[in-house]
Amino acid sequence: MTSWDIKPQGVQGQLKTVGGHAGDLEKALNTLLEDMSLAAQFAGTAIMGSQSKVVGPLAPGQARNAMGPVAAALGQYLNGRKPELKSMTERIEACMRGAATATNEYLEGDLDQAKAAQDAARSVNLQYLREHSGEQK
Repeated sequence: MTSWDIKPQGVQGQLKTVGGHAGDLEKALNTLLEDMSLAAQFAGTAIMGSQSKVVGPLAPGQARNAMGPVAAALGQYLNGRKPELKSMTERIEACMRGAATATNEYLEGDLDQAKAAQDAARSVNLQYLREHSGEQK
């Protein structure tokens, strides 16, 4: 890249906007998980009434309900969606960290590091971005 023209205040404003939307997405995903958990819990089983029994000891507070086909299907659905949900969160984090890190490097006059942060965001290299934003996970 031969020239940059970054307006830090504009980047900051966009990061606030994206952060707000990311928070909304997090709330929606948490609600989805809670609702699906409740749906699975109350879906019942394919076994009539008292014939539904769980054999063996259970931890204190654990329900004595057998899992039915609806609960199993909901569990399979969520397990199948884990990669997409994880990818969404990682891409959002990479974009936000990459933009902030690239802007900070730009302000410090290090265009090579700014480009490296931009490239790391594009490739969702969270390890690089976390290390260069001062956080290691």
